[in-house]
Amino acid sequence: MANIRALPLTSLETTSLLFGKRVLVKNTSIISFTETHFLRQSIPTGIVRSSTPRGTGSVSCSSVTDKASTLEDVCPEVRTLTWNWKGYSIRYQCAGTSGPALVLVHGFGANSDHWRKNTPILGKSYRVYSIDLIGYGYSDKPNPREFGGKPFYTFETWGEQLNDFCLDVVKDEAFFICNSIGGLVGLQAAVSKPEICRGLMLINISLRMLHIKKQPLIGRPFIRSFQNLLRNTPVGKLFFKSIAKPETVRSILSQCYHDSSQVTDELVEAILRPGLEPGAVDVFLEFICYSGGPLPEDLLPLVKCPVLIAWGEKDPWEPIELGRAYGDFDAVEEFVVLPEAGHCPQDEKPEMVNPLIESFVARHSNSSTALAPGI
Repeated sequence: MANIRALPLTSLETTSLLFGKRVLVKNTSIISFTETHFLRQSIPTGIVRSSTPRGTGSVSCSSVTDKASTLEDVCPEVRTLTWNWKGYSIRYQCAGTSGPALVLVHGFGANSDHWRKNTPILGKSYRVYSIDLIGYGYSDKPNPREFGGKPFYTFETWGEQLNDFCLDVVKDEAFFICNSIGGLVGLQAAVSKPEICRGLMLINISLRMLHIKKQPLIGRPFIRSFQNLLRNTPVGKLFFKSIAKPETVRSILSQCYHDSSQVTDELVEAILRPGLEPGAVDVFLEFICYSGGPLPEDLLPLVKCPVLIAWGEKDPWEPIELGRAYGDFDAVEEFVVLPEAGHCPQDEKPEMVNPLIESFVARHSNSSTALAPGI
């Protein structure tokens, strides 16, 4: 197993963050922000978004309360673009023009807007891309029944999409920064084409507790029958209709965010709006019935790049007690506990996650070689 290290303070100082204390326990770095102070605002307090979610647009950010801001504190423009992948339109957002490339990968039911508190901040130092996986956000949502019974919405599909994105758009190696099921996507991509991924940061990676291997034998027939009911009868669409409402989405997010004050109208709309697009219900039902494919414990032994795992300690969906076991894999150099954070720390606690990303990337950015065409 790789050495476990506490976060270097020097990297955190780049975001003007002063820690009150840091405690190191076996196999784990625990960051306490109970006594944290900021020399200047590191997260923008004003975000101006384009009114059109599709096509080409832009997002800009600036601090409206920080009088100490200088020109170098101003976030770069975040552009919203589309990429044609195998005939499908894929939305992505990008910021920054220099430094190592970072690709941010969202979780189930989310999209690139879930990184809205990270993309512009990280874009000050890096070339940052946040992508809508096919089937999610404002990317195309092909009907899964069009593929002759062969599963389409799988980690193999999304892993291939991520690698092709690096080849076609980023045109470089990249660090994959992933949340929830996005962690499986990043792992699959890194295993499939290890020459592309420079490092993986897995934030509350999905444990996949409904995977067939993790279901009790006695319960498997019931779960399979329930999945067939959702996928092949009107019950599934009625179920989706019942949850695709602002009040329901807010309630669900309030469960997985430890600090419910972070569940804003902006967040609810960012998650719900693309979920109302044509085809979204079929993707939703297809994935919740997906009990096969890889588990994190299947892919971690195969990864060749460095891995950092960060975990919101208050995650009610992916308990940290189970997640700690992933810190024992050789590729994992750190398991970092994020206090008072739930399942989506990158959005709930960006003041913790952004410096963590910066320190991880800094440790592994000594060399960078652009990918040649055809690799």
